Amino acid sequence: MTAKTSNAEIETFRAAHPDTRFLDAVMFDLVGNAIGKRYPMREVEKVYQSGIAFCAGITTLDALGACWDVNGIGFSDGDPDALSFPVPGTLVPVPWAGDATAQVLIQPQHPADPEGWWFDPRAILGRVVRRFETMGLRPVVACELEFYFVEAKRSQDGSVLPAASRVTSRTNDAPRVLGFAKLDEWAGLLADIDAACVAQAVPAGAVTAEYGGAQFEVNLAHTDDPVRAADHALMLRRIVKGVAARHGLDATFMSKPFGNQSGSGLHVHMSLVDSSGANVFDEARADGPALLGHAVAGMQATAWDAMAIFAPNLNAYRRFGPNLFVPVNTSWGYNNRSVAFRVPAGGGEARRIEHRFAGAEANPYLVLAAVLAGAHHGLVNRLDPGLPAEGNAGETADPEMPSRIWAALDRIERSAILSEYLGPRYPKAYADIKRAEFDAFLGAVLPREYDWYL
Repeated sequence: MTAKTSNAEIETFRAAHPDTRFLDAVMFDLVGNAIGKRYPMREVEKVYQSGIAFCAGITTLDALGACWDVNGIGFSDGDPDALSFPVPGTLVPVPWAGDATAQVLIQPQHPADPEGWWFDPRAILGRVVRRFETMGLRPVVACELEFYFVEAKRSQDGSVLPAASRVTSRTNDAPRVLGFAKLDEWAGLLADIDAACVAQAVPAGAVTAEYGGAQFEVNLAHTDDPVRAADHALMLRRIVKGVAARHGLDATFMSKPFGNQSGSGLHVHMSLVDSSGANVFDEARADGPALLGHAVAGMQATAWDAMAIFAPNLNAYRRFGPNLFVPVNTSWGYNNRSVAFRVPAGGGEARRIEHRFAGAEANPYLVLAAVLAGAHHGLVNRLDPGLPAEGNAGETADPEMPSRIWAALDRIERSAILSEYLGPRYPKAYADIKRAEFDAFLGAVLPREYDWYL
């Protein structure tokens, strides 16, 4: 970003929001938590011109906010600082903040590598996206995120409580999917979320009442910039939680917060356009069906290698099971929600693949990187997806599917394909970080251990 461009962005923002007191310089860690620094607004020019210094390994922080010193990231390399600079066009207000606050996304810059740090998920996604340039193609993606509203206070045993309707004061775990009565009960909170999305230029669209009691889905618009699509998904998560807090509630993108209710997913819609902007999956093209099939086949070939990305913690595997509209194999098909890779009903320019594996808490940068890596791998190698499934394809689980986090971590560490796309060191680094997180999780005695083994 040039000084002239940054000054114009700052002045435009100040003119629209003259009372802003603080600036949040935000990036996201490995589990999608917003991290960064808060400045007085009077220092905004300094942030843009000089950047922000903090430890280079900040994007490897796990659920505990810990850096585990894997592959030389952390203590081993002296924990060096890296400069991060604002992403152009991301200076926006924070409508839910108590004091008038602005927010800008920041990106760590490597002093010698223009493509960024090898372990930064945002940079990894950017490198995967650029692989399509030599094919004359651009990925177009959209994310759908599911989440629950929950009470801010926990029960006495520490478990999460479903949010009670602010209209009826009742909780409800009945599957009122697509119900307008449910949307109406939560209309005020959902409207504030939409208003915050508009204020922050997050392209939110339809809101759907999902199967869980206080579970909803927000759709994000299709874009030919997958990195920005991942930014939008993470910003949406921050918006939902921030606005919920202003309403005295919490929100969770945890895959399975309630054992007896449906899980929350991050579904990715993906297509490819050529230099003219035409969708190459269009079934009217002579090569459209074949290209779509190759992309699906690549996603099939990489699905189990990438499970640790799609399901990044112990809880995420509770979401999977037969007959739950959650993938348990690598089937694909047309207009069929029981498959892993669904081709929705829309044809022509709307032809696309819906990738249905990821849990809502997964890192969107890495999810999109894995999805696009699979598609690229399938196209380059002209892989065959097999016949499309008909009827219920989700009744029988594939025995090769990693069904626990430790199996998935072993699988990603051995993945030659993901090492090619994510970087030769990254799959092992990711697996080691997650193993350390899981070991820390098991460090405390769980309540059920007393019930079962005392």
